[in-house]
Amino acid sequence: MTSKLNKIGVLTSGGDSPGMNAAVRAVVRSAEFHNIHCYGIYKGFEGLISDEIKKLNARSVKNIVNKGGTILKSARCLEFRTKEGRLKAKNNLDKYGINSLVVIGGNGSLLGGKIFEEEHGVKVVGIPGTIDNDLAGTRSTLGYDTALNTAVDAIDKIRDTAISHNRLFFIEVMGKGSGHIALNAGIGAGAEEVLIPEKNMGIDRLLKSLKHSEQSGKSSSIIVVSEGDKIGDNVFEFSSYIEKNFPHYETRVSILGHIQRGGSPSCFDRVLASRMGVFAVDCLLENKSKVMVGIIGDQIITVPIDDALKGGQEIDKDLVRVCDIISI
Repeated sequence: MTSKLNKIGVLTSGGDSPGMNAAVRAVVRSAEFHNIHCYGIYKGFEGLISDEIKKLNARSVKNIVNKGGTILKSARCLEFRTKEGRLKAKNNLDKYGINSLVVIGGNGSLLGGKIFEEEHGVKVVGIPGTIDNDLAGTRSTLGYDTALNTAVDAIDKIRDTAISHNRLFFIEVMGKGSGHIALNAGIGAGAEEVLIPEKNMGIDRLLKSLKHSEQSGKSSSIIVVSEGDKIGDNVFEFSSYIEKNFPHYETRVSILGHIQRGGSPSCFDRVLASRMGVFAVDCLLENKSKVMVGIIGDQIITVPIDDALKGGQEIDKDLVRVCDIISI
C-alpha cells in the first residue's frame, strides 16, 4: 500500500438506505486505523457546496451501526449538476486539503462522484447504498436485505386480513425499474403472483392465473407489484379492473412505500456495510478510484463506476421459474 493519503471525506447521497450508518462508521474507523483524517460531509453533495464539513473520529460514529437512515443526512442537489456548483464543491474541499471521497448512494450519487473526479481530479470510491439492488457488479446493495425483510414482514401481516375477509390484495413495493424486491418478497411471502418490470406478464395471463386460483379453491390472493411494473402506472385502476372480473373478491391496494427504507439494518447489511467501508478506504490507499465497491459470491470486489451504472442487475431467471412453479 502507498500511504500518501492523509485526508478523506465521506458523504451519503440520494435516498437513504439501512446500512449507510454502518458504512460511514467503517470508513471513519478504517481511516483512523491508517492514521488518515476523515471528514464527514453533511447533506450529500449539497454539503460540499455549502461547506457543511466536519472532522470525525472513532468516537464520532459510536452507537450507529444499528441505526437506520444516515447521521450525515442526505439531500438532492440540483446545483451540483452544474459545473459552477461542482467548482464550489472543489474549492471547499481544497480549504480542508481533502482530495479523496467515499460516496455512499445509488445511481445518481455514483454518477455525480464520477463526473466530479473527471472534472476536478478528486479521487472517488463509491459504496452502493440503495434498497433497489439496481447496480451492476454487486449481488447486493446496502439496504436491500433489510428492505426485503421489511416487505415480507408487512405482506405476512396483510395476508392475515386477506384470508379473514376473502380479499385480493395488490401490494406495491419499492423498486422503480427494478423487480428484485418484488420477486424475492413475493416468493418469500407466498404471493400468488408477482408483477415486475423485467417480466411483462400481461393482463391476460394474470386473469388466467386468478381464475386458476379461484377454481383450485383459493378464497384470497396476494399480488405483489413492483412500483416500476409496465402493466400500468395506476395500481388502483388496475385493482378496479380485476375487481370487475372477479366480483366475489373484495380487492384492496396497499402501498408499502417508505416504510421499506427505514428501520434498523439487518445483520447482513451491517456486516456488508462494514466490509465495504473498510475496502473503500483500502482502495483509496492503493490509489484506486472511480470504482464502486461490490460483493460477488462472498468476495468484496471493485467495479468501474461506468460499468456499475450500465443497465442495473439482471433478474435471476431461475427465481422467476421458481415463482411460476410454486404460486399455483
